[in-house]
This record gives sequence, C-alpha cells and structure tokens, in this order.
Amino acid sequence: MFTKTGRVPRHRGAFEIFMKVCLTIASLAKVTGGPATVLQHLSDHLALQGVEVTVLTNAPASGQVEVIPRQSRVAVEHVPCSSRTVLSGFSESLSRLLAAKRFDLVHDFGIWMPTNHAVARVCKKMAMPLIVSPCGMLASWALRHKAWKKRLAWWLYQRRDLQSATLLVATADQEVRDIQCRVPGKAIALIPNGVDLPETLTSSGADEPKAKAENRVRTAVFLGRIHPVKGLKNLVEAWNRVQPAGWRCVLAGPDEVGHQAELEAWLRERKLNGDFQFTGLLADRQKWNLLSEADLFILPSFTENFGVSVVEALAAGVPVITTKGTPWSELVAQKCGWWVDLGAEPLAGALREATSLADQDRRDMGKRGRILVEQKYSWPRIAGEFVEAYQWVIGQGPLTPCVQKA
Repeated sequence: MFTKTGRVPRHRGAFEIFMKVCLTIASLAKVTGGPATVLQHLSDHLALQGVEVTVLTNAPASGQVEVIPRQSRVAVEHVPCSSRTVLSGFSESLSRLLAAKRFDLVHDFGIWMPTNHAVARVCKKMAMPLIVSPCGMLASWALRHKAWKKRLAWWLYQRRDLQSATLLVATADQEVRDIQCRVPGKAIALIPNGVDLPETLTSSGADEPKAKAENRVRTAVFLGRIHPVKGLKNLVEAWNRVQPAGWRCVLAGPDEVGHQAELEAWLRERKLNGDFQFTGLLADRQKWNLLSEADLFILPSFTENFGVSVVEALAAGVPVITTKGTPWSELVAQKCGWWVDLGAEPLAGALREATSLADQDRRDMGKRGRILVEQKYSWPRIAGEFVEAYQWVIGQGPLTPCVQKA
C-alpha cells in the first residue's frame, strides 16, 4: 500500500510510518521558554500523523526540568554534558544518528548557538535536507541584543548556515519579512505555532464560564520569562499611571538575568509591590489554573516572533493586551483584545479601557478569542501543515500553500 506521498510506508508494530524526521534543538529545558515547548507539541502531533520523530538535544544542566514529548513514538537522544565541546559533541551525535537511521530530513530550532552551527555543518556534509526555524532570532530587537557577538557569528558562519538550508520557517508575516531581509532568496514556510487545548476548554465541551463574585479582586496575568525583552518595566509604568482599583497583576515565569530584582525595585519605588505577585516557573496544570481564573492577559514585549502565551490565554477565554512588537493584529480584527504601540502610555490606555469594561464584556471577548484558537491554532492542524511542507522539501508532495518560494 502507498501513502498519499507515493512512498511505501514503513511500520513500527501496527503503526504506519511514512516519514522519518530528526528534530534538533540546543535545550529542552523548560526555563528556555517557547522553542522547547513548540518542539514538544510539534513532535507529539507529528507522531500522531504517522511521522517517526527523533529529537536530539543537549543533556540538561543539573536541576533543570525538561519539556519532554509525551508520545512514546518520539525518541529523545541527549548529547552528554561530558562532550569535549558543544560543537564537536553535537556534530558527532548527529552524524551517528544520520548514519544509523534513514531520516528524510532534519528540522533545527533556533540560530546562533554552537548546536545550530553543528547541525548545518553535518547536514551539508551528508547532503541531508535541512529546515531551520529561527524562532524570532532575526528580529531587529533580537539582533541588537548582544549585537557585536551576533555580527561576528553572522559573518563567521550563521549567514552561510541559513543559506544552506532547504527551507526556513516563520510563524508570522513580520518574521517572513525579517528572514527575507537577512537571507534573501530562500524559500520560507509561514506556519504559526499552536496550543494543545485542554479538553475542558474546547467550545464543544466547555461549560459557560462560571460567574465570579462581584466584590472579588480581578486578575491580570503575564506569562513568560522575566526578561527585559518582555517589556515588563513598561507594564509597571502603565499600571502606575492607571492604578486600576480592585485589580492585581500576576507575573508568572522564570527569572532571567536578575530582571525580577530590578522589577521589584521599580515596584517598591512606586509603592506598587502590593499590586504585583511573582510566581516563578509554573507547571502546566498551574498555568492553566491561573489562566482560568484570569480576567485579562498582558504581553508587553518589545518583540515576539509569535507569542505562544497569547494563544494560551485566548484558549482559556481571556482577552489579551499586547504590543505591535508581536504579530497579533488579529486581536483587533476578531474583537478579542488590544494591539497597541510600544511604550508605557499605549499600554496604559489599553489597560484603562480593559479594566473599565464590565465583566461580561471581557468574557464575550474571551469567547471570541477561544473560537479563533480552535479554528486556526490547534496543533493537529499545524502539524498537518508541517507534514505537507516536509513532503515538498523531500520531493514527495506538491508545493503547499504555506511555502513561499523565492
């Protein structure tokens, strides 16, 4: 029997396999944020669609919690910490894998890291099709962060590595433009990230949101790394200007580069420390519990290639405020949130409007957001787009609508 790709399927037990893919990433540590989570969900849903997936990553540092794929059909291999160097260790491990297994392609997540360079180098040497997801790392703000190191890496290897890839992946229109500016002439697949909807949050089985006490404290939530790129100082300043009565703000996520201490100092100076709560890194169940109790979600980032936390908030039926540093103009078009210019004052304006609405108005916005997620950002649909792009890359399928050829 042949699959729709025209290839004879391979079998693992009773399960039909029609493609073998190696996904590579520097780290699956939960503290690294979005890329690891995206890889986890993508690998799980590729496996459910008949793709045999192997993930290659560095072994976690002591005490780090990894985001591990849940599907038993996804194999995870770690490059030992004892490797002589990250570059040589990852190169040797990937070369061994490619020699031992008949992969159809390699899909690498991220750029700049020694692991990314190792993947590009090995794939070129072994004539293996390579797909690269830059994960927003070609955005202007990202390029300005540690700029001199990135300029050096760009001319030493990164530009050539991206040019050697068969396909680059963007998650939004702005990232397409960023890639076209830096690596002109490459084929680009535009495929958004997604969210795994908890069963209780799907519209087919969800109950009407329960009414909450009128005299309760309303909750605004930020979910992500506590890092300067997230624009949290602008959020603090906006909150200081509005000082919404009867509201609090929860900042949920791991501290990076000591930024939480800076924020706490800002809050003390403005006498706002009683309005804000830091939770640290949350487990999945804790995250969804927090979102289910939220009245508003705020992502004040300077730049995001996508912003998975926005989709998660919308999936939980929570209206969103975010900036034009993110690709979320849909919030306005679908009437489920606010998409504002960068800076404290635009945030303050949206915050003032959002906190002044009646609870039912915010709930109605949240319902529209949840429907948007179900229709456009569910992982089964997105994994299917990746499968079609993979098939085109290996010459076993037509040019898919999500791929823009140079």
